[in-house]
Amino acid sequence: MQRSPHAPYLPTTPFRFALHFAGRFRGWYALMLALEVSAATSSILMPYTIGQMVKIVTQAASNIPAVWSVLAVPFAAFVALNLGEVVFSRLAGSCRIYVAPRIRITVTKDVFAYLQYHSHRFINNNFAGALAHKISEMSHGVSMALSVAIFDFLPILVKLAVSSALLSFVSGELALFVLVWSVIFLSVSFRLARKAQFYARLHSTARSETTGKLVDSVTNLSSVRLFSRLGFEQDYINGFLNIEIKTGTRSMGYMEKIQWFQFSGAMLLKIGIVFIGVLLWRDGHIDVAAFVMGISLALLIISEVRNLGRRLLEFFEFIGNIANGVHAIVRPHEIIDAPNAPALKIAKGEIEFRDLSFGYTPDRNVFEHLNLTIKPGQRVGLVGFSGSGKSSLLNLVLRLYDPQQGAILIDGVDIRDVTQDSLHSQISLIPQDPGLFHRSLAENIRYGRLEADDAEIIEAAKSAHVHEFISEMPESYASLVGERGVKLSGGQRQRIAIARVFAKAAPILIMDEATSSLDSLTEQAIQDSLNVIMKGRTVIVVAHRLSTIAHLDRILVFDRGRIVEDGSHHELIARGGAYARLWNRQVDGFIGGDGIAAE
Repeated sequence: MQRSPHAPYLPTTPFRFALHFAGRFRGWYALMLALEVSAATSSILMPYTIGQMVKIVTQAASNIPAVWSVLAVPFAAFVALNLGEVVFSRLAGSCRIYVAPRIRITVTKDVFAYLQYHSHRFINNNFAGALAHKISEMSHGVSMALSVAIFDFLPILVKLAVSSALLSFVSGELALFVLVWSVIFLSVSFRLARKAQFYARLHSTARSETTGKLVDSVTNLSSVRLFSRLGFEQDYINGFLNIEIKTGTRSMGYMEKIQWFQFSGAMLLKIGIVFIGVLLWRDGHIDVAAFVMGISLALLIISEVRNLGRRLLEFFEFIGNIANGVHAIVRPHEIIDAPNAPALKIAKGEIEFRDLSFGYTPDRNVFEHLNLTIKPGQRVGLVGFSGSGKSSLLNLVLRLYDPQQGAILIDGVDIRDVTQDSLHSQISLIPQDPGLFHRSLAENIRYGRLEADDAEIIEAAKSAHVHEFISEMPESYASLVGERGVKLSGGQRQRIAIARVFAKAAPILIMDEATSSLDSLTEQAIQDSLNVIMKGRTVIVVAHRLSTIAHLDRILVFDRGRIVEDGSHHELIARGGAYARLWNRQVDGFIGGDGIAAE
């Protein structure tokens, strides 16, 4: 499976996935195994000591004072076994207190790290809330599946083995009968529980889908209100909730049917064991002490096996949750670094598109054999129809997608031959819709360069003309911006994004409608600052208002993935082509018609 060399290895099947993380804590799990085996052995030996005491009591019934002297050893053993069960089981529980949260954190960290290397396409095709829910269920599922295996399956298997051995000393027929029943009962329960995994996975998928839809709706709650769609959204979400109810009812209903089988089988066997035991005692095959010990062991085995069947259902539900996440997230990475890829080091900043062909789908290309060179330090503006290829060109420079043919070179180096992280560190991007973190203003600006001190953050804010409004906020630079910056206006978010780029100061600058959310006065003020940061850098600008790119060195006009015009503002105006017509319409305050329109 194609995997980024920087992403952690993750198995692609749920059982191997759980065991992979158990191996990270193998010492702790080995200790818990030993403690649980000791606790289970102590528990199952208790009926044996009780049987010994019953035997002594019945034989010495006429000599009460002498009973305590002969009871000393079995009674002490009984006390020691009780103490051992408590100590061993609680020590194992203490180990679980240490391991359980840590293994959940380890799973979350690794799956999140793996998710980070998925492509732009993958992230856009999945709900963020659903992915986060899957990660949470995977980490919980691994922790609980391992806990069930150690604290439920293992003790029951130990008790079954030890008690069957002890029961064979009482009555071989009784031991064989109970053992055969247990094997058949567990085999049937296991097969039924495996089928329950399918229903549990469907239920888990429905829960993740519902979570994703809820997060999406809550994120867009302002739009829901402004379009008077509160009732519509409730009905929309209710549709997914109903699917979750159906899958949950089917999953839990199937599990309940299995438990009816398990409880009924255990009930009939209990009655049968007691009946057989009475017959064996009546015919003189066992005495009273053996009868008490045998029946106690048999009933304990039945109870434990029934509980094991119930825990099997829970185990496969956890495995189903893991499988749901593994299927969705642990998939091949689309865009990966070449083996031993070096870091990109930009000396000049030349960008070359060489014989480039690219399409988002195999049947429709955006570019076909595109050739373009942007010289070092050149400032280039892109205009054209919406969908003509401008944003696609930016996506390819950022290596959010790989071309099907040709190459993109920076300073003569194919960007596929260097690490993506180093590529992105050398490019500053100001998008049309900047994504801000629900963190402080200072943290959002510092994201451009983490080592920047407070003075540099303030200087970057001043350059972006955002310092004034930040200073007026109650907590100044410590103010939280809300999810995706919802506490700020569109223009304020844009200026924070620009300040972040000022802090980063990368050699290549890309602006995608960077000033579209700003008023004319603020745009002009920031444009002066952007002109300063553009100096000595290679710049690519996509703009709606042509006045923001008229001063650039070069303007490219796109139409259906082709460059139909190339030149400076004055050259294109003098040519009288598509760009000149568009410029004249904007100057006259009109954009439209049948010519090329800026995006």
